[in-house]
Amino acid sequence: MRLSERFSLITERFQQLMPRPEPELQFGSPFQLLVAVILSAQCTDKRVNLVTPGLFARYPDAEAMSRASVEQLLEVMGSVSYPNSKAAHLKETSRQIVERFGGEIPDDIDALMSLPGVGRKTANVVTSVLYRRPVIAVDTHVFRVSHRLGLSKGKTPEAVERDLEAHIPESLRPDAHHWLILFGRYRCKALRPQCEDCPFADLCTVSRP
Repeated sequence: MRLSERFSLITERFQQLMPRPEPELQFGSPFQLLVAVILSAQCTDKRVNLVTPGLFARYPDAEAMSRASVEQLLEVMGSVSYPNSKAAHLKETSRQIVERFGGEIPDDIDALMSLPGVGRKTANVVTSVLYRRPVIAVDTHVFRVSHRLGLSKGKTPEAVERDLEAHIPESLRPDAHHWLILFGRYRCKALRPQCEDCPFADLCTVSRP
């Protein structure tokens, strides 16, 4: 099977399985999405969603969060992974959003990546969700599923990102990001994948007993 055919089959099946995929992080504004994605690095969305209601109640926008101290932020978000560095990043990022971008979240990936705590994956997620930019953020789930389904052999997230974006139409990329994440999170798990009745069993590259 040609690689282009594999991509077509997989995207068609995902469209049937998840016609309207949505992010699981809870947010009420572009700024709150950026904060939630920063907090989600090496942390579960479930944990982040437990923390952000209290955080956003106190600091709903960049202006309010920029005025908070790192210690005040830690009082609310101390249960996430790497809280000290994330609190420092959030305070500084909030300040820069106010001073450099007038309180708005930029739609440019390079501009986003210039903010503390914002790497390529975070920038891709934010621009994809907020602005439907044709990019695919590659996290551990996307990386794993892409390899198992034979969509990429890339050794790095950036290499997998290039492979996916080379074969997935621009209009489908924002959804494809969520398809792969949600499928990896709940079905094609790292240690105990649920292979029974898998909709992609005929396309999986992993040998099963």
